[in-house]
Amino acid sequence: MSKIVIIGGVAAGPKVAARARRLMPDAEITIIERGRLISYAGCGMPFYVGGQIKDFDQLFSTSYGVIRDEHYFMNEKGVKVLTRTEARAIDRQKKEVTVTNLDTGETCTIPYDKLVLATGSSPVVPPIPGLDLKGVHRLNHPDDARQIVETLEGVSEAVIVGAGLIGMEAMEALLKRKIFVSVVELKEQILPGVLDPDLAAVLAYRLEEEGVEFHLGKKVLRLEGDEEGRVSRVVTDGGALDAQMVIVAVGVRPNVELARAAGLTIGETGAIAVNEYLQTSDPDIYAVGDCVENLHMVSGRKVYIPLASTANRQGRVAGDNVAGRKSKFKGVLGTSVLKVLGWNVGRTGLGEQQARELGYDVITAINATHDRTHYYPGHDNLLIKLVVDKKSRKLLGAQAIGGGDAIKRIDVVATALHFGATADDLFDVDLGYAPPFSTPIDAIQHGANIVRNKVDGLARTITARELKEKLERGDDFILLDVRTPEQFNYRHIEDDRVMLVTLGDLRRRIDEIPRDKEIVTLCALGVRAYEAMRTLSGAGFKDVKFLEGGLQGWPYELE
Repeated sequence: MSKIVIIGGVAAGPKVAARARRLMPDAEITIIERGRLISYAGCGMPFYVGGQIKDFDQLFSTSYGVIRDEHYFMNEKGVKVLTRTEARAIDRQKKEVTVTNLDTGETCTIPYDKLVLATGSSPVVPPIPGLDLKGVHRLNHPDDARQIVETLEGVSEAVIVGAGLIGMEAMEALLKRKIFVSVVELKEQILPGVLDPDLAAVLAYRLEEEGVEFHLGKKVLRLEGDEEGRVSRVVTDGGALDAQMVIVAVGVRPNVELARAAGLTIGETGAIAVNEYLQTSDPDIYAVGDCVENLHMVSGRKVYIPLASTANRQGRVAGDNVAGRKSKFKGVLGTSVLKVLGWNVGRTGLGEQQARELGYDVITAINATHDRTHYYPGHDNLLIKLVVDKKSRKLLGAQAIGGGDAIKRIDVVATALHFGATADDLFDVDLGYAPPFSTPIDAIQHGANIVRNKVDGLARTITARELKEKLERGDDFILLDVRTPEQFNYRHIEDDRVMLVTLGDLRRRIDEIPRDKEIVTLCALGVRAYEAMRTLSGAGFKDVKFLEGGLQGWPYELE
């Protein structure tokens, strides 16, 4: 009888066990988990904190209402689970794992034929004085979530340290509890591992309109408490913030101590190195989930991007392989999505700066659009960015934000990236259309067309940041707003260089526009501005650009 031992019982480990059991009905399968909770929905924790999930046990339940505990795994899966049991050492020669029961102190060894490491990750603990004060939390474990909920009473001001995925989800959860939230981030933007600075700036601006306060590019120096030892202030290099609760969310690092002690190879990212079969440097030991590094399918580089989706997919692959199959895990694209204050946010593949650093000749396109036809009730805005290699026209990555269905578009690009598609291929994909779902040419395909127009020299653009810098420098140019007077009066850029000429009047009034100056056209989404740019270019104007993304992608104040 084959003996399969899995160290780690949260996401990837139980997935390995479930798949291996289906393939090997007679195998002896054991999961070792040092915690008391197993197979929990870590991604659901912010929603419990925010109150959308009322029952804590839902984080551990199947879709049919059975709690995923030791009894569940034994009764339904035939898998033995040892909770509150820590794996202390691996003897690769004897093929044994030494474990200790954390409640009794009893130590024993468990033999294996195949061993799977699913040891996960641990939250980074920054060197900040005051982290031991009452009211300071993390959000990496269900116990963290429950403790936060139990201590919310009387909290009216909170500070989140870190504006990554967990930090932003924690921010929304507290806002749903009617708590004023400030977010401190060391980098100059929110979601630094997800969005490029341009889209991040737009999202931050919109979230601030919802009452969030961001302190970007600021370092937390210390946490201060009151006479009862409860946190009361967060002191940064940009000033102090009052806080009755602090959630620290500055990332995670892989748990590799057990693997390192066993002599397994640790990769260049600091996570466990595995091959395409998820084998470590010992062919009888596999590793999956947040403790391993992966191959990025676009860059070809090793990366550490811990995600629940990756952990679960790897669990199935490793389950195949411990059962004697030869399944491959091809790699990752870093596809990440979240919802924050009604905004859908996603990315896949490489960001613009990443691509440039890897030596690509990068061209980008920002498409401000609607997710569905404008006449269909409930349509909403999208801002989509494509990153493309100019020479080959190959897709490198995409990002999207908006109240509309951004995630569908990210998944389409992730699929295209998986198969090495170009921007031209993306336009050629036969996507479905009906007014409740999309526009006749889908938003992501419009983005592909912007790329094609830019590569072909038909579209010349300027970014929001470049235009802002031109305005601040006092450059001599014409900012030609081609919206209707009603739209202009509602909100516009206030500047003496702004000239309002509605697109429908442009040909009739074209002689009013100076030919000896640079012209930048703008509108709400960029479509009319592009039309105006082509009209002016066709009329002999030599230096015309349009504001890419229009005012929808403008992250600055408007009059």
